[in-house]
Amino acid sequence: MSHLRIAGLIAIFLWFSIGGVAHFTATAWEMSIVPPYIPWPRAAVLVSGVFELLGAAAIPYPRTRRFALWGLFALTIAVTPCHIYMLQHPGRFHVPYAALVARLPLQLALLALIAWCAGRERA
Repeated sequence: MSHLRIAGLIAIFLWFSIGGVAHFTATAWEMSIVPPYIPWPRAAVLVSGVFELLGAAAIPYPRTRRFALWGLFALTIAVTPCHIYMLQHPGRFHVPYAALVARLPLQLALLALIAWCAGRERA
């Protein structure tokens, strides 16, 4: 495995480990970014946090890595409405507008990294 791929897997692992923990340590804030049309925001935050942590935990193991990466890819797409909601209503959040704008291209880069790592995994 190349050093570049290992670095990518470490980055993905850290991103989702830290993000998953945030779902439980900053639940109220995480709930605040859930668009109002999504029912049960607390459940959505907690369930997505569990999946982030499970996905991250499965990355170190070759047998579960590919499944975990594609699951995290799908989860990243699933949370996109939260990022769009924040961008549409920046005054509701204490986040610099530039960070909200940068978040969507960063998410695309994350998706590309996940797909690249998953595509290099043996089926």
